[in-house]
Amino acid sequence: MLRAIVVLGFILAFISAVVFGGRWLQPTDKTLPTVDQPVCDLLEAPCEWQADAGLWKVGLQRLGDGGQGEEYQLSVLTPTAPKRFLAVLRGESMYMGEYPVPMRHEGGDRYSARFSAPLCTTGGEMVWQIDLQEGQKPLSDVVPIKLVFQARDHSAS
Repeated sequence: MLRAIVVLGFILAFISAVVFGGRWLQPTDKTLPTVDQPVCDLLEAPCEWQADAGLWKVGLQRLGDGGQGEEYQLSVLTPTAPKRFLAVLRGESMYMGEYPVPMRHEGGDRYSARFSAPLCTTGGEMVWQIDLQEGQKPLSDVVPIKLVFQARDHSAS
């Protein structure tokens, strides 16, 4: 009788883990857009869009290997001057956490940042998404496209 109760308990625990486990693994940030957005590869060409406040333009340039991996220069042209402007790197092809990159004001409506994408075991197959934020507030209502780039394998030259 005791064995049947223990087996039944394990079965119930397994079913509960399957049912509720998916919810526990979901990201808690529900402010990110859940609809499919058009994708713009920043390494192919700069991405532009028109918002209520004006024209946005985002570009990404490879700078070469800076010793810590491939370095990139992100440039953003904004119609407004955000306070505490950030670009947040998020793994698109594999979640590897979030990496905030502070944007430096270059004057006028221009911002830039220099960064290295974190290294990944998938090498050149790693696709990163760049989300623009003002402090902790995502600018998802202003950015109608998904900004992505594929990181170059650090072992390939």
